Amino acid sequence: MTEIKARPRVLVVDDEHVIADTLAIILNQAGFNASAAYTGNEAVELARSEKPSLIICDVVLTPNDPAGMTGIDAAINIQRFLPECKVLLFSGQAATSDLLEKARARGHDFDILAKPVHPQDLLAKLRQQ
Repeated sequence: MTEIKARPRVLVVDDEHVIADTLAIILNQAGFNASAAYTGNEAVELARSEKPSLIICDVVLTPNDPAGMTGIDAAINIQRFLPECKVLLFSGQAATSDLLEKARARGHDFDILAKPVHPQDLLAKLRQQ
């Protein structure tokens, strides 16, 4: 009897809906169980219910989030209740280095990819995890 392997659950977070949705579609087609969130607050809530093994998150999220969370804030909050969840950040803004340094000073070290993320580069990075 063949054992069915569970598809890894991934949460993609980006305030640009097209990017989040497109990455989720690509990941689903590549064998992952991916869903999208558009704010830090929404990411935290979805992570509570879906319990992903990986978060792929934009560093800078627009301030339309009532909680005002950056992607790093959301990742740190999620890792508090899902400590085994891996985080892969991506960003197209140079200002993210300050946010990453602050996170490192607080004991959090995240991998980061440059935005735009080419799907092949993302899949290759995920296969390394």
